[in-house]
Amino acid sequence: MIYIIIPAYNEENALPFTLSSLRTAHGCCEIIVVDGGSTDRTPHIAKGTPSVTLLTAPKGRASQMNTGAAYAIQHSYDTQNWLLFLHADTTLPEGSLQRLQAMHTDAMIQAGGFFHQFSGDDWRLRFISWLDNFRCTHSRIIYGDQALFVRCGLFEQLGGFPNQPILEDVAFCEKLIQHTRPILLTPPVVTDSRKFVQMGIWRSLARVFLIILSVEFRLPMLAPAFFRDIR
Repeated sequence: MIYIIIPAYNEENALPFTLSSLRTAHGCCEIIVVDGGSTDRTPHIAKGTPSVTLLTAPKGRASQMNTGAAYAIQHSYDTQNWLLFLHADTTLPEGSLQRLQAMHTDAMIQAGGFFHQFSGDDWRLRFISWLDNFRCTHSRIIYGDQALFVRCGLFEQLGGFPNQPILEDVAFCEKLIQHTRPILLTPPVVTDSRKFVQMGIWRSLARVFLIILSVEFRLPMLAPAFFRDIR
């Protein structure tokens, strides 16, 4: 069983396409959308989509993903089942759920994620994805928009995502790589590029570069305003 956990906050524009892409995928999975107090139609979209479980949690990806994971683990009959954390504006490549399901009995694989790309053909967006994929290949630190997947038992053993407002994915993976070497899968997941375009692609590139420097070289944490919501 694969539990797909989608943290969402004011994602009425992107969520319908993501849920639609999952409904057409063949695989043994349960979709769990965890809303963080959206003021738009996000909860209604999730509630109105067949085979989707809607939960609520305090806003924040760590809080929302931990809530979804707790629900999945409570309903899971097997600690080797998968938790797959998917952003509301990101779609999985075709066949990925079947591939993940086939890995269920391979005890050597305990966690992983996907290479990443943005929608659209702007070379600057391709460069941002290349930079992120290069970083991940060497560090095995999987960012949230790379559809991290991990066994239920291992996630519970590691205590879930730390309750911090930013970079909870990095903090979790720093613990994760001490217990296993996550695998990286292709084809990549595809993230809607609209937020980067709205912010400005060059500004987004600088933002990504500063985040990587901050994480890789243990520089002082960037101000929370640097990570503000863009919808």
